[in-house]
Amino acid sequence: MPMFARLVLMLSLAVPPGLAQAADPQEISWETLAPPAAVIENPFETITYHQMDTLRQILRFETGAEQSDDAEARAKAQALREQLSKDGLDVDGLFAARVAIMEKREAAASAVNEDIVGTSVRLPGYMLPLKFKDRKAVEFLLVPTVGACIHTPPPPANQIVHVVYPEGIEVDVLFRPVWITGTMVAQSSVQDVGYVDGRAPVSVSYSMQPVLVEKYGG
Repeated sequence: MPMFARLVLMLSLAVPPGLAQAADPQEISWETLAPPAAVIENPFETITYHQMDTLRQILRFETGAEQSDDAEARAKAQALREQLSKDGLDVDGLFAARVAIMEKREAAASAVNEDIVGTSVRLPGYMLPLKFKDRKAVEFLLVPTVGACIHTPPPPANQIVHVVYPEGIEVDVLFRPVWITGTMVAQSSVQDVGYVDGRAPVSVSYSMQPVLVEKYGG
């Protein structure tokens, strides 16, 4: 092997893996973190507002009947079921579809985009500190909007990144805008977050131990 080629090979092997991956990171947006949306069949799109309201009444009456053994509520629910049956609707089938749709939407909210998992990326967002060391945040959640998780309901799990950064970064304001650069990892976790009126668990789909955290805008 020529001397020059040997030198190039030695230099390439000497570069730490983390720096090699971060050398040319792909700049991504928050939309990239969610996988392509799957088509969910929704039978409720074809029924009328009145029929939808009748379904709500059935659910309310049947729930009340189960909780208090209310015969009158059970009878009202049955009458409404017969009314929808005459319209050609399968009430039990619609209730089962409702549960299935809820489960699919919940799964979609936590699903990761396999195309970016294991790749070096650069992502902007807002810091929600979890742990400090010497007045620096060494662990935080990166979220897409100011106020996420404490003033508003948390974003979907696949719209939050759990970041561990031992080097730490100074935080002079809550929700400091930053860029993070590193390898994106698919790692489900539940983080304890402080709210205005207490603490609550927040589900997260991604994690990163970045090679670089920069304040947004310098």
